[in-house]
Amino acid sequence: MKEKAWSWIDENRDRLIELSDAIWDYAELGLMEERSSKLLADELESHGFNMERGVAGMPTAFVASWGRGKPVIAVLGEFDALPGISQKKVPYKDPLKEGAPGHGCGHNIHGVSGMAGAVAVRYAMEERGLEGTVRFYGSPAEENYDGKTFMARAGLFDDVDASLSHHPSSVNAAGLKSSNAVYSVKFHFYGKTSHAAGSPEQGRSALDAVELMNVGVNYLREHVIDKARIHYITEDGGDQPNVVPGYARSWYYIRAPENDQLEPIYGRIKKIAEGAAMMTETDFKIDYLCGCSNKIPNRTLSELVVANMREVGAPEYTKDELEFAHEIAESVPRSQKLNRLRNMKLPNWEKYVDVDLVSEIFDAWDEGEVNMGSTDVSDVSWNTPTMEFSTATFVLGAPGHAWQAVACSGTSIGHKSLIFAAKTIAGSALDLLTKPGLVENARDELSERLQGRTYMCPIPDDIAPPLQAAREAAERLGRKG
Repeated sequence: MKEKAWSWIDENRDRLIELSDAIWDYAELGLMEERSSKLLADELESHGFNMERGVAGMPTAFVASWGRGKPVIAVLGEFDALPGISQKKVPYKDPLKEGAPGHGCGHNIHGVSGMAGAVAVRYAMEERGLEGTVRFYGSPAEENYDGKTFMARAGLFDDVDASLSHHPSSVNAAGLKSSNAVYSVKFHFYGKTSHAAGSPEQGRSALDAVELMNVGVNYLREHVIDKARIHYITEDGGDQPNVVPGYARSWYYIRAPENDQLEPIYGRIKKIAEGAAMMTETDFKIDYLCGCSNKIPNRTLSELVVANMREVGAPEYTKDELEFAHEIAESVPRSQKLNRLRNMKLPNWEKYVDVDLVSEIFDAWDEGEVNMGSTDVSDVSWNTPTMEFSTATFVLGAPGHAWQAVACSGTSIGHKSLIFAAKTIAGSALDLLTKPGLVENARDELSERLQGRTYMCPIPDDIAPPLQAAREAAERLGRKG
């Protein structure tokens, strides 16, 4: 059955690359991925999948199912881009459109690798008359609005037996790191406008409140747990210097390794916001947008995925691809690459100092570590055994969410990562469908790791997906196309 699935992927390679490149070109921001979502959903529908579009209150979220009965194997796919990192498919910084979005996390590959894996499994199941269900989850807004958390809150993973996801990276691995839980929160301050020179005493500056809050939070950093992370931007700070700003807004991400460690930090930040409003005699409003949990890893699925990676075989690179990667690598100072390798704790990392594209397949080495970033895949992992594995797409040591990643995601380097990942997904899913013991072991492991804890969605029931905020962001940050 695996050979059937892998042959389908090989036979449709050009079409899969065409889809990935189209999404790369669309580069749509979170919750606004209309063309990207439709492209994938229509493709799945053309292969006989039953479609549910616009699920969990998000127009670009969908679920595509094929088959019937148990087990239910989920495959996740993302397709949102990042603002401000538009880039041509060249190994030096050169935006397609200055300030426009770009796929700096490889989600153009992510969505298509999952879709391709699911379709390949569907044809292998049909040929063998295999019972079970393969289900693809079109997951919007991973980068900013945690689409899968809303989907988990809606119960869309409740009947899933195991879940697979792929993410472009700089190594081929199925890691066992956890991840930080995160809250995404905006703080709105309302003051009074006035002439900043002629009558400043009559104004009450909302921008002052934002800045005082930021100062307070920066003093708080000394008094939170070591692995907490707090980042912010000032989204709106007024219109021009001679007008006291009557409105200002900041946007915070607040992170911690465990859900229960996050809430006390958030509580203190809310008090700082209240204090800033009192000092400036302004009013304030807290707008909790979304959040996601910490990830629950699964060794059973990690070992399964790595075994399938090795069965498929990692990509080999041409001379031109290696030269392309080496030119990108020259944009990264050596000291930064060394720090990146140390932080990754990659086994024998010293041997990779002069490597640009990694071709090895690694066993998981990171059990017990915490990824400082966050992902809404984590909320899936609380509900069903989940593995998000990585394939080498980006130049080793180059920063994520940057032009270097955008360039690789749209070239043949990214295409090879896509095909490798799609085959890995297909092989792993077929093993789960045909070997009941694997699903049972993965579920037993999840229960053991949860230690009696139950899933509590970090997004309250009365908070809807922030569609209006997403529209405003898309208008402000610009759409490419």
